[in-house]
Amino acid sequence: MHRAWRTIPIAAVLLAAACGNSTTTANQSQAPATGGKGGTIALFLPESKTTRYEAFDRPLFEAKVKALCADCKVLYSNAEQDPAKQQQQVEAAITQGANVLVLDAVDANAVAPLVNQAKQKNIPVVAYDRLISGIDYAYYVSFNNVRVGEMQGQALLDAMNARGTADKGQIVMIHGSPTDPSSADYKKGAKSVLDGKVKVGREFDTPDWSPDKAQQEMEQAITAIGRDQVVGVLSANDGMAGGAIAAMKRAGYKMLPPITGQDAELAAVQRILTGEQYMTIYLDIRSEAEKSAELAVSLVKGEKPQATDKVNNGTADIPAFLLDPIAVTADKIKDTIVKDKFYTVDQICTAEVKQACAKAGIQ
Repeated sequence: MHRAWRTIPIAAVLLAAACGNSTTTANQSQAPATGGKGGTIALFLPESKTTRYEAFDRPLFEAKVKALCADCKVLYSNAEQDPAKQQQQVEAAITQGANVLVLDAVDANAVAPLVNQAKQKNIPVVAYDRLISGIDYAYYVSFNNVRVGEMQGQALLDAMNARGTADKGQIVMIHGSPTDPSSADYKKGAKSVLDGKVKVGREFDTPDWSPDKAQQEMEQAITAIGRDQVVGVLSANDGMAGGAIAAMKRAGYKMLPPITGQDAELAAVQRILTGEQYMTIYLDIRSEAEKSAELAVSLVKGEKPQATDKVNNGTADIPAFLLDPIAVTADKIKDTIVKDKFYTVDQICTAEVKQACAKAGIQ
């Protein structure tokens, strides 16, 4: 995986981002006009319940555009998980003269008409993080999502085998939003590992990737299956893992079953160190954001970079850049998340976690 960015701490990016209003939609970030061919790049993110979008994706993308194109302007919008709101934001950006759209769709199966509007005005579209279906467009940038699910499934299976519980009870599977095609990929990958090796007691598709809804789902599963029969939880991301853990604590678990996650959220990293969560998938969000920014700037300049992959979206083979995920358990945090300065030691090792940090060699 590309790691050339390690010398730039993400904490510095977050500090700069904190100076702005992260909830403002259609917020323009104007780069200094110091020469070069500029244009307007519109970035659309789907929601803010998942920490990564406002804390990482947005500031990293904006910083890379500024570094590459002094005269380029970023028009930013967050849809707050509302497809109608995102439609209005995209149409407004087209009206305002956006030259390139970078779109992380709330409902990736329903935005083809928006992409078509852009195509009619010769505005290239980059699908960011979620594969848009039903239409051809310029590029797709994401992670190998099936591989993410495979890693989650294998980690859960390994943890249960280590405890000797894989065949002693049932697992709960908490998948992501049904409107996010990535969720189907994670599910596919996890099931390819777990099918035939464990018994699935309850399985949920969680609207909006909501931690609150995941907590309710986990409560329902515990009631239906029985507390002592839940031997593992496949959670597609960290936020929902937090909800599931809250439900299990409320149910009185003395020892939590292993539970997976994704996104390396700070709270999840701390939970992994203290033993509440088994693992997370660490995504190189910097590489994803910066690659998308590079593509957007190239498209503004009329260039067409050669993609490294192709992904079929049901209508066309989309030129793609697929990045590798990394499975992280407590023993790998130091050499991945800390080494890459994804978070500082001070951010991770608060008073409640300091002892666990020392045990993991993080000081």
